[in-house]
Amino acid sequence: MELHHLLERHYGVKIEDVLQDGVDLRYSSKGFLYTISNVTNWEQELLAELHKMSNHLMAKGDPSVSTFVSNKDGRFLMTVNEADYVVLKNNRIPSPASIRYGRKLARFHNRGQYMNENIQHASRIGQWKYLWEQRLEQLESLFHQIIRQHPEDSFEEMFVKSYPYYMGLAENAIQYIVDTEIDEQPQEVDSGTICHDRFHRKSWGDDLFIRNPLDWVFDHPGRDLAEWIRSTYWSHSRIYRQDIQTFLNEYQSLRSLSAFSWRLIYARLLFPLHYFECIEDYFLTTETQTKKQLEEQLDRAIRDATDYEHFLALFYEIANVPVRQYRIPLIAWLH
Repeated sequence: MELHHLLERHYGVKIEDVLQDGVDLRYSSKGFLYTISNVTNWEQELLAELHKMSNHLMAKGDPSVSTFVSNKDGRFLMTVNEADYVVLKNNRIPSPASIRYGRKLARFHNRGQYMNENIQHASRIGQWKYLWEQRLEQLESLFHQIIRQHPEDSFEEMFVKSYPYYMGLAENAIQYIVDTEIDEQPQEVDSGTICHDRFHRKSWGDDLFIRNPLDWVFDHPGRDLAEWIRSTYWSHSRIYRQDIQTFLNEYQSLRSLSAFSWRLIYARLLFPLHYFECIEDYFLTTETQTKKQLEEQLDRAIRDATDYEHFLALFYEIANVPVRQYRIPLIAWLH
């Protein structure tokens, strides 16, 4: 059975039109848009929390949030041919020609900050150090395995040669988190809020303005700021300075950032997530074309490592952070 037939059979939704929005298919009915998302292998407890987060933002007046739709049996999770699906419903809001990401993100964080519900499965609050250590151990194990068996191709050779450097960068990021938690007292602005797993320019859709709860986690707001900055650096590296300054100024016009916030943002930028994800994705995929793209991505990351060091050295200056006033430590070897 084609998936769109499920909407009519199980949800009573009569489809009037089908739209391609980026990688997503959206089904139009009575002025609303419906998206069928595969959530096989997702924890039901996590989905239940994302459902609560979606309801919370809707109650706070966010019209662009996707809401979970219950089927005719009153359940929002549907199983077909051993695969699990949820249906998400949206108002039809075209993407603005120009988005002030900083201001919109600040409003999003303000709405998401005061949830009465206890969030556990979707929470990443205070877990960065543990999660980074876990990823580092996994890559360390892979590194030694390839060394023992000898690199089989150019990707493995690049990985083996570059890993010690990126291991050092990751260890610096972990230590920076540890020192921050010792030195700084979190302020009210450091309370957990609804964030995105990886926030970037396309997080709210392509042609349509949609905030999808399946993209969310509950975390420190600095997560979204750091990931938008990281994404902007790697995709617009020649003009990143102005974009980052505008983004941060817009955000701070509605929400302030504490010394604790700035140090978490910096630690997250220091952790070489672009490198880790590239290696992890390469060994998970079986697609030849994807492997080739990841090999090119790794080659670029290694070639541009010195430029990224320069960016890290200048970050607090670019962001206009009062380093002395906040007594923020600098990474000695970067300066």
